[in-house]
Formats: sequence, structure tokens, C-alpha cells
Amino acid sequence: MGYQIVFEGPQGEVAIAKDEFSHPGMTFLPLDEPKHGKSRLHIELNPDDQDAEVKRLIGLGAGRVDIGQPTNAGWVVLADPDGNEFCVLAP
Repeated sequence: MGYQIVFEGPQGEVAIAKDEFSHPGMTFLPLDEPKHGKSRLHIELNPDDQDAEVKRLIGLGAGRVDIGQPTNAGWVVLADPDGNEFCVLAP
């Protein structure tokens, strides 16, 4: 995404943004309880190269997810190791 870590907190929270002055950024918080049900937030990434980004994310621990999307969809559905789904869009 081209973002960098702009803050790391004492409870493991991490904030990312283009730089420390850019908004909006994204903050990630660790949770001890497992995911239950559908994700409350859905992230869609829009990279320049969908195939390369999917491969990179799978290398980082994401996995492909079938949520009933058509085989010719312009997006790929992945989930992080905790099961939180997100999409990688075609440019």
C-alpha cells in the first residue's frame, strides 16, 4: 500500500499512513478473543498489480476465501490469519 508505520503503542496497537501528516490512516489493535461472525469492517485494496499483491499477501499469511463471488469477479477475496476478510481489486 505504500504506507509506513507512524505509531506503535504499548498495547501492540499500530497506526499506518502515507506519512505522519497524512489522513486518513489506519490503526490496528490486537484482540484476545477470536472472531465471531461477519467482519464489521471490510477493507478493499486497490493495487497496481492485483496478481503480485495477492501473492505477496498470501506470503504474509493471508488465505483465499470463497464467499460466493463469481469466478470472473474483478476482485480476489482473502482473509487474514484470524479470518477477517478483505478484497484485492483489479486495477
